Amino acid sequence: MSKVACIGECMVELKQADGGLFSRGYGGDTLNTAVYLARLGVGADYVTALGDDSLSDEMISGWAAEGIGTKLVARLPGKLPGLYMIQTDDKGERRFFHWRDSAAARSLMDLPQTPEILNSLAGYDVIYLSAITLSLYGGEGRARLFAALKGAREAGARFAFDTNFRARGWPDLDVARAVFQEAFAAADIVLASTEDLLPLYPGVTNEALLARIPGAEVVLKLSEPASIVRLEGVPYPIKAKPVEEPVVDTTAAGDSFAAAYVAARLVSADPLEAARAGHRLAGVVVCHPGAIIPRAAMPSGLVPNHANSRKASP
Repeated sequence: MSKVACIGECMVELKQADGGLFSRGYGGDTLNTAVYLARLGVGADYVTALGDDSLSDEMISGWAAEGIGTKLVARLPGKLPGLYMIQTDDKGERRFFHWRDSAAARSLMDLPQTPEILNSLAGYDVIYLSAITLSLYGGEGRARLFAALKGAREAGARFAFDTNFRARGWPDLDVARAVFQEAFAAADIVLASTEDLLPLYPGVTNEALLARIPGAEVVLKLSEPASIVRLEGVPYPIKAKPVEEPVVDTTAAGDSFAAAYVAARLVSADPLEAARAGHRLAGVVVCHPGAIIPRAAMPSGLVPNHANSRKASP
């Protein structure tokens, strides 16, 4: 079984319910991707830090129930996971409030066990992380992570970078742009979107956004249900099939796209086929409330067993 390491942060989620009450769960962008990877039959391990509290125990149990490996989760005495609250409007769209400055996950690159965790990345087929992941760590921590990614790639792993951008995580946009360029240069696969990149590079065209990304395999998701897949400098437009049900919540559309794309590439699907798989899963996810849809709603036959490949699988 192919193995993917997803690096990031999962937080406690308080979601608005009826009568002014809130229900409790958990979520995070790379964790959402790990869940969908596991459901698509990919061996996914989550790489993060949690506390030694009951909420962190609950997260570990929930991830294991989804088939996600937790051997690279550091447990920190006296620490807690981050917290976010969701308010939902009458159209189903969400507004987020975060409490995460002292969350355990932010310490992941500065622990006694950090070298062991980073060295283990060389044993994976794909290492997946997002810009939100990179925003968690300081400059020295990011340098350690990028050095580990370089070593893992030299050992045969592939690095997939998702541009999931949240301005609140980057008080200095010049720092954000520099980190993005470093990630672009290091990545084998870049999963980008105009929604993420235009706040960093306002007023530029899709072609100009793609020109900022030097990689050989780049996906740029557009504001409309479509994307551009660039392979070895050649752009290929991909249109998503129309969504069959009403859109109720766009949360995790990009996270699920990434999971289907990576899962398809791991079985040597052509990148264009992989992008179609990504659009198909995202099109189902946005028709359900919340980031993780019911198992019964997962589309069948999403990832092909084999496909004619334009490039070798990652």
